[in-house]
Amino acid sequence: MTERAITWDARGGRGGSGAVRLLDQTLLPGRTEYLDVDTVDDLVAAIRALAVRGAPALGVAGALGVVVAMDEAAREGRDRAALEAAVDRVRDARPTAVNLRWGVEQVRSLVDDGREAVLEAALDLAAADEAANRLLSRHAADWLQERVGHRPLRVLTHCNAGLLAASAWGTALGVVRELRTRDAVEFVYADETRPLLQGARLTAWELAAEGIPHAVQVDGAAASTIVRGLVDCAVVGADRIAANGDVANKVGTLGVALACREAGIPLLVAAPWSTVDLATPDGSVIEIEERAGEEVTAFGGTRTAPEGSSGFNPAFDVTPARLVAAVATERGVVEPASGDRLG
Repeated sequence: MTERAITWDARGGRGGSGAVRLLDQTLLPGRTEYLDVDTVDDLVAAIRALAVRGAPALGVAGALGVVVAMDEAAREGRDRAALEAAVDRVRDARPTAVNLRWGVEQVRSLVDDGREAVLEAALDLAAADEAANRLLSRHAADWLQERVGHRPLRVLTHCNAGLLAASAWGTALGVVRELRTRDAVEFVYADETRPLLQGARLTAWELAAEGIPHAVQVDGAAASTIVRGLVDCAVVGADRIAANGDVANKVGTLGVALACREAGIPLLVAAPWSTVDLATPDGSVIEIEERAGEEVTAFGGTRTAPEGSSGFNPAFDVTPARLVAAVATERGVVEPASGDRLG
């Protein structure tokens, strides 16, 4: 696949000073369209609407967002205080995924060195993300083959942690891609991922584009698929990993983890080291983003629940470390369920 979730268009934006180019993931798989973003308002709106999403991609969006804020401040004649406030808005656009904040802070200290220094650092960050994803995928594939077997594996995924969630390659789906290069993928079960169907719309789109055998299943089928012995492992991404190995990921991941424990198969979490938050001791202190209830009570603009019924819509849940067989990053693999800590 040649598509990228997020890139920098050096000639885009107002006056050709540059813009963040986003593959609008709200329109997939029906339409492939791009957004050229050159204001903080538009970038924050795109992040909150999930036009760009996924922890690694949000890290890149955060870093490039500082460039957008600097360009906008220069155009509008804003002072340093207004610039810092705009950068804060990018950093705080979504609370659970640590990578967005991380990406901002990676380049924010370079503001006094000038725009080109910030842009160069942001582009370096994007390149490093792809390299990290490829390396962690190799670590994860090695671990899975050692534990599960050197044979074609049946894999379950939840949400989308592919190239659409990163600068390129992907994390959980990056592991699937790596296994495929080893002729070690038999079939993938992609959870549809309610309420916005990132698995059905995005993961299946990636798998279909690469000819990887797969099926989309309703989230409620995942536990049964696992316990019936139809899969050999579950591989998921993460939005934040605490120092003790607790993992915040798309809501529904906890149910997958519980079923894996019952079935005696591994749950492997694949994420770059930037997703590990050593300042967070455990999952109990991770803020869980709650999105609009209308995402649950309506679909495609049509009300699916009775008027008067509210929607409860946590975007994430936390899987305790004791249920996480392995966390694979570019630094290697740790086994939280065996007592390993990440820091």
